[in-house]
Amino acid sequence: MRPPAMLRRAAAALALALGLLAAAPASAFYLPGVAPNDFHKKDPLLVKVNKLTSTKTQLPYSYYSLPFCKPDTIVDSAENLGEVLRGDRIENSPYVFEMREPKMCQIVCRASIDDKQAKELKEKIGDEYRVNMILDNLPLVVPIAWQDRDAVVYQGGYHVGVKGQYAGSKEEKVFIHNHLTFLVKYHKDETTELSRIVGFEVKPFSINHQFEGQWNDKNTRLITCDPHASKLVTNSDTPQEVEAGKEIIFTYDVGFEESDVKWASRWDTYLLMTDDQIHWFSIVNSLMIVLFLSGMVAMIMLRTLYRDISRYNQLETEEEAQEETGWKLVHGDVFRPPVNSDLLCVCVGTGVQFFGMLLVTMIFAVLGFLSPSNRGGLMTAMLLTWVLMGLFAGEDYNWWWRSYLTSGSSAIYLFLYAGFYFFTKLQITKLVSGILYFGYMLLASFAFCVLTGTIGFCACFWFTRLIYSSVKID
Repeated sequence: MRPPAMLRRAAAALALALGLLAAAPASAFYLPGVAPNDFHKKDPLLVKVNKLTSTKTQLPYSYYSLPFCKPDTIVDSAENLGEVLRGDRIENSPYVFEMREPKMCQIVCRASIDDKQAKELKEKIGDEYRVNMILDNLPLVVPIAWQDRDAVVYQGGYHVGVKGQYAGSKEEKVFIHNHLTFLVKYHKDETTELSRIVGFEVKPFSINHQFEGQWNDKNTRLITCDPHASKLVTNSDTPQEVEAGKEIIFTYDVGFEESDVKWASRWDTYLLMTDDQIHWFSIVNSLMIVLFLSGMVAMIMLRTLYRDISRYNQLETEEEAQEETGWKLVHGDVFRPPVNSDLLCVCVGTGVQFFGMLLVTMIFAVLGFLSPSNRGGLMTAMLLTWVLMGLFAGEDYNWWWRSYLTSGSSAIYLFLYAGFYFFTKLQITKLVSGILYFGYMLLASFAFCVLTGTIGFCACFWFTRLIYSSVKID
């Protein structure tokens, strides 16, 4: 039988519209906040500083909480909600470059540190704090060569300093990285001579600077770093020790290197993981085990259910119909309201919010709306989605709570593993940092409990309704 003429015309119109859309020229656009910046030669490049971070303490500090060189006026950059919640503190710095104009042995400032500042520096260096900087929205990284794999990996930010001993001495000293060798990688447009920044790297050094004559601020001629005498800083053989009353001269070099990496791909290197193969193998292995075991349990339950339901629905005599056994015996209790039903509704509704938030956030991330260059965008999107998902967050009979708590109990494993990871992998030693870590993991485990509990409850609810919809109840 041929379809009606109206349907044929509608199908033809739809096909024509799709054909026109496919043939129409496509135009790309950039999301707000992630559009590229083009630079002419000698254009100023403003370096910004971010928080100091440590994997040992997990407590961020402001960059200017340490006695680093400061600009004339410190200006805080506008931050979105996600950046605030991440603890970012983005401010201007005294480091100013000019595009494609290399500079050597540039003096930033000379600082004299007192007892309190020396103590803070030693404490932060002992806790392995790193300095984070930003140039054209790219984070500063330290390249580290892997000898066994013939590859380069990147460490976010450079360490404030290091601990070590002088040659022939066993006494441990603390040294500060006071000379920075920056490398700015750029991709140049051959037709317009405009450049886009695609990389921002640094190599930190510690050097006890010496100078000739009187100190004349940035015009002072250094003995330990003089490009006119072909004397550059390439090692830390004469390091700058951190001691109260000593003066520290902060200097830097900046070089520029043309790169084949295009602006759209500049984040690819930063997102590489050092042990991604191990992580992927573990994830795939876990998923395969879960799917295999779930499939086996589902097959056994389905066979049992089909057999029971067929027997219930094929009762021959009236006496047999009056005798309710098995599934039919508890049909009156199954859908009885559970104890603390209000609390159950709240928990399930919260789980619906979590599930919707994660689903929508993942969809936007896959479509490219949550670019890593949009700092704090992921957390902002999750919070907004969480609020919007509140629209969808509002149900023997003890199965209601049992179905929720059984699946939600997987959060206990998550919290126990977090404790195992804390004691075996992390190097956190301070009480405040430990409380912060376990506090965050407790919140994350609770959220995971609510999420998995909701999934288990909804699956059990659907499964139970499906069962009793197939059983003939008089």
